[in-house]
Amino acid sequence: MSLVRSAGLQKFRWSVEGLGGDAEAYARKAGLPVEALDTDELLVEDSALAAVLEIAAADLGCPDLGLRVGEAQNFSMLGPLSVAIQNSPSIGDAIECTSRYMFVHARDLSVSLVDDPDEARGVVGLRYSFGEGVRPLPQATDMTMLFVHRAVMFLVGGGYGLLSVDLPHQPVAPRSRYKEAFGARVRFGRDSALLRVPSTLLSRPLDGVDETVRRLALAFLSHQSHEAGPVVAAKVRAVLDHSLGTGSTELVDVAWVLVVHPRTLQRQLAEEGESFASILDGVRRARARTYLTTTDMPLAQVSNLVGFAEQAVLTRCARRWWGRTPTAVRREARAKR
Repeated sequence: MSLVRSAGLQKFRWSVEGLGGDAEAYARKAGLPVEALDTDELLVEDSALAAVLEIAAADLGCPDLGLRVGEAQNFSMLGPLSVAIQNSPSIGDAIECTSRYMFVHARDLSVSLVDDPDEARGVVGLRYSFGEGVRPLPQATDMTMLFVHRAVMFLVGGGYGLLSVDLPHQPVAPRSRYKEAFGARVRFGRDSALLRVPSTLLSRPLDGVDETVRRLALAFLSHQSHEAGPVVAAKVRAVLDHSLGTGSTELVDVAWVLVVHPRTLQRQLAEEGESFASILDGVRRARARTYLTTTDMPLAQVSNLVGFAEQAVLTRCARRWWGRTPTAVRREARAKR
């Protein structure tokens, strides 16, 4: 069993209900939690997600349901990963970022570059793998590969020279429907699910890249593990912990990394009994104590590294945090060595 985030299932509900189907009934039949249809953060079994597509497609007589859902999904459903990808210097860097951090969205799924199966010069394969020993079902494969294709189009702002699409199953919808969805030849019964693209695509630069935002997003992603995702306060703390002294600690920038509106982030933190200001204060306090008790760096440098414009601010905060000055905190630490 592998777990994936429920991101995108809201589009499944929308597509199914637009066809007159009962998304919740299909979810129950597939063993998928009904609440997964309304949130992006729930971890669900990949087999259940694939099954619900097959069940709905059969019941509705809609063989292209996977393609429909793939067309309805948008790039932002990848959350912080989408932010890091969009702010990568090039398509090649974006693919590398996706490969490294895909586990945040799906445990055992991966995107990687492979040699072209046809061995054509100047062509590479962008392969989507579904986990060792997993037999991908047609609807989920169609949905996923179309999402990958549309994600690349989104990044480059249009066509990117897609040569053909390889799918491991036989067509479940008319071949013309696949050609319409991908805008390229689709080959079925292949060894892997992949997009065949020009190798020159990898060096294509992305527009509007913000290096600061990219650094924040990568810091957050690198802090994650293969365990269940943290609560909102922990996510905010992770971003701040990695950006303190090197990046922005503004609410609006942290919210951007987490792909939520700043007001939404404030509301979510309040629901957990937290506030952005208190989390930032805690991160600064912990970092300042580490610098004061384990290094000999000047106080002005400590102030700068914890995000204070003046040393006097550090002094005021130290009195509030510990009831004494930064110098006193350092002196006490040295006395205990």
